[in-house]
Amino acid sequence: MRRTARSLLIAAAVTAIAAAGAVPAGAATRPALTLEAARSNVTVYRYVEDDDGEGDGGVYVDGDLGIYAVADPKQAFEVRATRKDYSSPLVATLVRKGKDRTLPVPADLTGLTDFSRTTFRDSKGKVVTTSTSSFCANSYEPVRRSPKAPATSPYPQSCGDARNPYALGAVWGLQAGYATSLSGNEDYYDGEDEPGGLSDLKPGSYTATVSVTPAYREALRIPVVKAQATVHVTVVDVKEDDCRTARGCRRADPNRAASAKVEKAPKKLTGSKVKPSGPLPDLRSLPAWGIVSDGRYLNFSATVWNAGPGRLVVDGFRDDKDADLMNAYQYFFTASGKQKGYAPVGGMEWDARDHHQHWHFKDFARYSLVSADLKTSVVSGKEAFCLANTDAVDYTVKGASWRPQNTDLSTACGGRQALGVREVLDAGSGDTYEQFREGQAFDLTTVKNGTYYIEVAANPDSVLYERSTKNNVSLRKVVIGGVKDKRTVVVEKVGVIDEPPVEIEEPELAHR
Repeated sequence: MRRTARSLLIAAAVTAIAAAGAVPAGAATRPALTLEAARSNVTVYRYVEDDDGEGDGGVYVDGDLGIYAVADPKQAFEVRATRKDYSSPLVATLVRKGKDRTLPVPADLTGLTDFSRTTFRDSKGKVVTTSTSSFCANSYEPVRRSPKAPATSPYPQSCGDARNPYALGAVWGLQAGYATSLSGNEDYYDGEDEPGGLSDLKPGSYTATVSVTPAYREALRIPVVKAQATVHVTVVDVKEDDCRTARGCRRADPNRAASAKVEKAPKKLTGSKVKPSGPLPDLRSLPAWGIVSDGRYLNFSATVWNAGPGRLVVDGFRDDKDADLMNAYQYFFTASGKQKGYAPVGGMEWDARDHHQHWHFKDFARYSLVSADLKTSVVSGKEAFCLANTDAVDYTVKGASWRPQNTDLSTACGGRQALGVREVLDAGSGDTYEQFREGQAFDLTTVKNGTYYIEVAANPDSVLYERSTKNNVSLRKVVIGGVKDKRTVVVEKVGVIDEPPVEIEEPELAHR
């Protein structure tokens, strides 16, 4: 009987909890947002600055919990915040089909105040620290969560400016089927007067739970199970020299070895079976350049570019949050920019090596050192690529974009905790990988003296859809000579091009 009574009490408690988080009667059953963790385990890096006696010591943290807010795949998440005049309070409204909803009043026009709460627990389940965060759905780089999501987002790419007290209104939005980071960007600093969150954690292992606060959970009709996400966090202390840049911190990543191993392939893609239409890209390769050798390794720079008229757009989607792999899809557009369809084109993988540390598309290019009879001698270890518009190759081609956006390799291809990635190569632009990229150089140890060609091949396995594959390969002649420990490399000139001399320091040659 005691067991029965206890069971009834537990059942009643569970029922009460479920009711508290249940969708209100008569409300739409689809939540406006849900939360999702990109990974089960993440590592963040902590550096405690020395206090010089003036009380300005603080904690520098490099990391991202990888928690995302995901919009309903059938309707965008859109909030409009306005004030009628300077004597009236702000009003925030969730714009929904059928009926708009009023949200809790934000403190200012930079986002929804106290939208989420993060709770950190130690290995024994004890709460170590908590923090609350505001939320603005606007993002410079929102990601699609589904291949079927719209091609672009109409919403602003930044949030309001709290410095201007006279602003009257703001729009915060996330396109239908898109996701944006809820747990914050990588690289941030917490001073000693700002307690709470990652800066309060000492080195060790924790469990972080990010939850939408009750008022917003109710207003957005989010069931409890969809309103929170959990991730296991490892906090690592690093030295100042290692942690002043995000990439320096990641070199100490204890998960790096695991991420570098060969993982299982993503699930078989089932993308739209479409016949590509509209202007397609035309991938071409430039002759290898910036060639230099220390006798053992042959370093070079390589550029694959898009001769247009269409742009190359490849999106990656996580299939398994515990694998450093994504499924990849290529998208097709009309001349006016309207999306027409998409098709599966392989996958992406996370590259944890120095000078990379971003997501690489696996089927973009291949670098080989081939003999005079064009038989492969050495294949570069560089076999996957982060697409970015690094070079203006020819802006006179049809369809050329004169103002491409993703020009910075450090931001174009996402962090390890990314839920999705978009990689773009616009018409007229090229993607260059320079000599110092780890894994790119050819090892000449077993290469005999003679005439060879550095072969740069775009779309080597023809998985990408393009106008022509007949112009994808370029060859640059080199003659290897000398004796052991004193090898020489002579590079043949290309036409009338007067290539400037290579200036590369010896330490950089070590990044192979």
